Amino acid sequence: MHYTIDAPLALNQTILLPSSKSISNRVLIMNKLAQSKMQPENISDCDDTFVMQRALRDHEELTDIMGAGTAMRFLTAYFAVTEGRTVLTGTDRMLHRPIDVLVNALCSLGANIKYMNEEGFPPLQIQGHTPEGGDVTLQGDVSSQFTSALLMVGPVMKKGLTIHLMGKIVSRPYIDMTLRLMKVFGANAYWEDPKTLRVLPTGYKSCVFRVENDWSAASYWYEIVALSRDQNACITLPGLMENSVQGDAQVKNFFEILGVSTTLSHDNFVLRKTEAKGSKLDWNLESVPDLAQTLVVTCAMLGRPFKFTGLQNLKIKETDRLKALKTEMAKLGFTIKISGGDTLSWDGKRNQPANKIAIDTYDDHRMAMAFAPCCINQPHLKINNPEVVSKSYPKFWMDLKTSGFYLSDY
Repeated sequence: MHYTIDAPLALNQTILLPSSKSISNRVLIMNKLAQSKMQPENISDCDDTFVMQRALRDHEELTDIMGAGTAMRFLTAYFAVTEGRTVLTGTDRMLHRPIDVLVNALCSLGANIKYMNEEGFPPLQIQGHTPEGGDVTLQGDVSSQFTSALLMVGPVMKKGLTIHLMGKIVSRPYIDMTLRLMKVFGANAYWEDPKTLRVLPTGYKSCVFRVENDWSAASYWYEIVALSRDQNACITLPGLMENSVQGDAQVKNFFEILGVSTTLSHDNFVLRKTEAKGSKLDWNLESVPDLAQTLVVTCAMLGRPFKFTGLQNLKIKETDRLKALKTEMAKLGFTIKISGGDTLSWDGKRNQPANKIAIDTYDDHRMAMAFAPCCINQPHLKINNPEVVSKSYPKFWMDLKTSGFYLSDY
């Protein structure tokens, strides 16, 4: 499947964003561990959350989570503390994404998990039971999802859990999100000090919960407003929360500098084009790595030189996002430099773009959505395999059409 995309001359639309995948996947685990008869409201309808719901509902001997990295990590921990035997597997890419950091931590706490093929990678054979728990040491600079996975099962371990994080702590807002949601479900989990997390063996309590809409999805609409040629461009986003548990709510601060203002009006966030600020951008994105693709593409298309650091865990996402960004940005005439394994930079110089540009998406939803707005400055932009957006934002292309973008198969 392929799309050719062209942008409208004017932009003024209200967009109902999807609910947060990150929150949905966490509260589904907590709700299940609470043995609740109620279901959280406004759960995401994306692929990742679908496979999570199916796995929790069916608990089959073979559970295929396809390409859902969050589900792989969270379900590894969940099945380890839940009675029953499960083989957890996924796509070929998933079978090459390392999970040994999490598995080693769980096994040290008393879990029974074995690798079925290559050491350190799925598929996993898990024999669930209630582990003893206790103290565990974890690298903090690999993936915050490993930490969140452990935190969420800590309340049902016999001795609770203490996590000692080593090195830098990446995506800390996602850990804080997990802690805040655990508190809502009656757990007692907290930062004991800047590198230590403590979880008491209190279990979970059932509660009524409604998932807020997704700030990560909002980032693409910020990008669209920033790049729009309509000086009166305006996008209205209902369903977002001002005091969100989502770290990606910081997107409004980044885009304030890139020429998009954000105002709150009658529970709606209103995005308007405004004057950009500053010159070269030097930002550490360690706490918001999912915004990296959006910010790289936006800044380059605006002609804003940048240096973004703290991106070391982009290499273990749906694809190696560092290399994917470099390759696809080159098609648009931008030479992106990768340095130190965690830094992306651009010097402000642009080469002649290719005549016919087709962006490859690498089975990565964020590649498709971050590059789609480039059609504003690059007419007839082509996106290969656009269906990958179903991983987090199934209605993305429909929302573009509603806003006046023209999409055609090619």
